[in-house]
Amino acid sequence: MKILVVGAGAGGISAARGLLRDGHDVSVFEQRSDTRPGGGAVTIWPNGATVLQQLGVDMDGAGQVLSTVRIATSAGRSLVNIDVRAIADRLGGYVRMVPRRVLLDRLLADFPADRIRCNSRAVAVVDTPEGVRIEFEDGGHAEGDVLIGADGLHSTVRHLAGAKPAEPTGWCSWQGLITMPHIAESAAAVQIIGAQGSLGLWPAGGCDLQWWFDLKWTPDFVRPERPIDVIRSNFAGWSEAVDDVLARLTDDDLAASPFPHFRHPIPRASRSSAVTLLGDAAHTMPPVLAQGTNQALLDTMVLRQALSGLHAGSEHGNGDLPGALRWYEKTRRRRLAAVSWTASRPVSQNERVLRYARIPDSLATWVITVLLRSTSHRRIAADVDRDLCRRVVTTRR
Repeated sequence: MKILVVGAGAGGISAARGLLRDGHDVSVFEQRSDTRPGGGAVTIWPNGATVLQQLGVDMDGAGQVLSTVRIATSAGRSLVNIDVRAIADRLGGYVRMVPRRVLLDRLLADFPADRIRCNSRAVAVVDTPEGVRIEFEDGGHAEGDVLIGADGLHSTVRHLAGAKPAEPTGWCSWQGLITMPHIAESAAAVQIIGAQGSLGLWPAGGCDLQWWFDLKWTPDFVRPERPIDVIRSNFAGWSEAVDDVLARLTDDDLAASPFPHFRHPIPRASRSSAVTLLGDAAHTMPPVLAQGTNQALLDTMVLRQALSGLHAGSEHGNGDLPGALRWYEKTRRRRLAAVSWTASRPVSQNERVLRYARIPDSLATWVITVLLRSTSHRRIAADVDRDLCRRVVTTRR
């Protein structure tokens, strides 16, 4: 099939890479002038690692493999230590913190550059008897059998398809990557929770450290003249490592922040539509569980499975294209509901609650393992792996 993908971020390129491997004719359209990603680092959990392996993406040496997530209060009291190495062992794969630019570079390795067209801002989506047409700001257009909107939180395709916009949760993140000459424990991530906000310091490989500070936010937010002073006034003294980071940060490091947290569910598309959504365009959620990129990768896996059986009249949508797309959306919607709801719960708590809270490490590790397993589509992953093995054997013959 002729497949059009709008958005050249991690979600769009992962989908395009997988669909090209499946034999489809794929074109990617990006409104920016290049494919360089913004933002800091992302966490790849075992559910996302499985899909990257299926896509043939080599992640060896990328970022930092983590062993522990330590969560404490702003007063220094330990709340829980999550054994992410045990999670990786139980689910297979790894838990890896990777700069976003590194992940995209790995996804683009061996990806045909002529399949990506930059400076292509979508302004209209039109259903046609043959499929779908997308029209661009420069007067050009492209036609295909399927259109995948993978253009992020403020998705143009989502808007053009008539889906509801995302809703703010009342929080935002000031975040980025910083170079720290000495990271005390390179495999241990730290999160600290207080009454007025929360923060994270996650090693991302080498001397890179992903930092974020979460504070309350409203749509009428007015950016302070010196945001670093605001961050320091809220988080100074929470730990020695935090103070070290705060001493190094400047207003320039905060220039791209803050990033408001939003949430929306996968929209219900018209039964006959050849348009679908993927990643943040479909299901933006707060970054609390660090699942955004992983859920986009799972979208890729399920969408590939939905489209793979069309020629054979698969049960996925009874062999017709719109039915296959609706099967993909329904399948993902069921699993995403729990993830989105959990990620949207307020992290900061009353100091009185935090003073007495303590979660057994083994229980927290088990809960995260169950959550990841329940949202990972293990049967579909096995089907995709089997299809890949069959394809390799056939090619060798």
